Amino acid sequence: MTIMIEKIQTYLKDEQIDGALLTSTENVTYTTGFRSNPHERWLAVWIPAEGESILICPGMEVEDTKAAGWNGKVIGYSDTQKPLELLKAEVNHVSNLAVEKNHLTVDRLELIQQVFGDCIITAAEHFMNDLRVIKTESEIKRLKKAAELADFAIETACSELEEGKTELEVLAKVEYELKKKGITEMSFSTMVLTGENASSPHGTPGDSTIRKGDLVLFDLGVVYQGYCSDITRTVAFGEISDTQRDIYEAVLRAEMTALKMVKPGVMSSELDLAARKVIEDAGYGDYFPHRLGHGLGLNVHEYPSITSESNIVLKAGMTFTIEPGIYVPGVAGVRIEDDVLVTEDGYETLTKFPKSLQTF
Repeated sequence: MTIMIEKIQTYLKDEQIDGALLTSTENVTYTTGFRSNPHERWLAVWIPAEGESILICPGMEVEDTKAAGWNGKVIGYSDTQKPLELLKAEVNHVSNLAVEKNHLTVDRLELIQQVFGDCIITAAEHFMNDLRVIKTESEIKRLKKAAELADFAIETACSELEEGKTELEVLAKVEYELKKKGITEMSFSTMVLTGENASSPHGTPGDSTIRKGDLVLFDLGVVYQGYCSDITRTVAFGEISDTQRDIYEAVLRAEMTALKMVKPGVMSSELDLAARKVIEDAGYGDYFPHRLGHGLGLNVHEYPSITSESNIVLKAGMTFTIEPGIYVPGVAGVRIEDDVLVTEDGYETLTKFPKSLQTF
C-alpha cells in the first residue's frame, strides 16, 4: 500500500465514505505508480475505507503493473469481460462511493450506479486536489527535470530560426531533438507561432514562414516520468518595432511582478491581480484574456487555477505556472511563462531560459 492510498483511506473513514473509485490516468498513477493510456478501456483503482486496494486494468497490462512497482491485487480483464462486474464481486456493499465526477462520462457514471446499486455518489476531486497540490521531493525532482528539458527545447527552437523556415519545420526539429533525449510525449501540442499568428493565444502552427521583424512565440512542455513542464518564450527575429518592444516589456514586468510576490501565505488571486494591473497600466488590459496560471504536475493543467478570483493560499511545495500575455490582432502576441515552485520562504523558477528579450 502506498502512502497516498493510506492518506485517502484516512479521509474516507473520517468522511464515512465506503470507498473511492479513481479512474483518471493521473490519479491511478499517483496512487499506484502504474501509468497507462487505456484508450476506450477501463483503468481504475478501487480504494476502500478499510481493506485492500485493487487496480483494474486490461489483462494485457497486468505484467506492466508489477514492473511499475504495484504489489497489490490486480483485476486484469479481457475485452469480452465487464470490469465493474469483476470488481463488484470483490467488494462488500457500498452505500457511499467517491468518484471523479469531472472525469467520468455520463455513460460510465450510470454504469457505476447500475453495478453498485442505490448508493450516494460523492465527488473525489476536492480531496484528491488537496492531496496532490503539495508535491513530494520525488515529484519535485521529476518536475525539475521536465523543466530542464523544456529549456533545452526552447534553446533548440531558437537555434533553428531562419528566414523562410516554416513554423512546422522548427516544431519538427524541436520534437526530434527531444526524442533523441528519450522524451516520447509532449505535455500538449507544441506551439511555434510567428508574427501575427502569435496574437492567437492558442494558435495552430502551420506553413507560415519566419520573417525579419517577427516576434516568434514558443509554447511547449514535455512529460518526464509522468510529470509535465510548460514553458513559453517569445523572441525577436531581427529588429522589431517600438510597439512590439513595448508589448514585450509590459509582459515581462507583469511576470516579474507576480513572481516576486510568490511565497507561502499569499492569496493566489493577488498574483493575477498584480500582473493584470501592470498590463492595464501599460494600456493593454483588453488584450490579456486568460488567467495568470495553472497548477502543474501529473497534468499540465491541474489544481490550482491562478485567477483574479481564486482563493487558494500558497503553500510550500505547490507548483504552478505564471504566464501573462498580451495579444494584439494584426500587431503581435507575447507570452512569457515559467514553472514555479513555492519554497519555505519564497519561490524557485524551475524553467531557466532567459526572459530578457532575446534577438536572433
